[in-house]
Amino acid sequence: QVQLVESGGGLVHPGESLTLSCAASGFNFATHWMYWVRQVPGKADDWVSKIDPGGRGPEYRDAVKDRFTISRDDAKNTLFLEMRRMRPEDTGTYFCAAKRWQKQAAYVYQGQGTRVNVSS
Repeated sequence: QVQLVESGGGLVHPGESLTLSCAASGFNFATHWMYWVRQVPGKADDWVSKIDPGGRGPEYRDAVKDRFTISRDDAKNTLFLEMRRMRPEDTGTYFCAAKRWQKQAAYVYQGQGTRVNVSS
């Protein structure tokens, strides 16, 4: 049974940091592209960061570049997202998702998400 379980969300003030984790099981984590996707009511879900198998080529949306760092620990089947200098617009539900190939149209697996709220 495939599971992606996110943790680490919460309420932070602008400028603070938060690190999200995603524990994966039931599939070959190391061979999959992994994504952090932000879900905001009224807007389309959008990935904010993604990382290739092997972790050599992380990518970020411009809005989070230089503030967020994605990483993966294939030995522990865990994906991370370190978020620094957070802004109110970072608020949303973050879920991790997987694709076997980057060009796949849809995620093959995704978690339930963890809520992040950036507010003063």
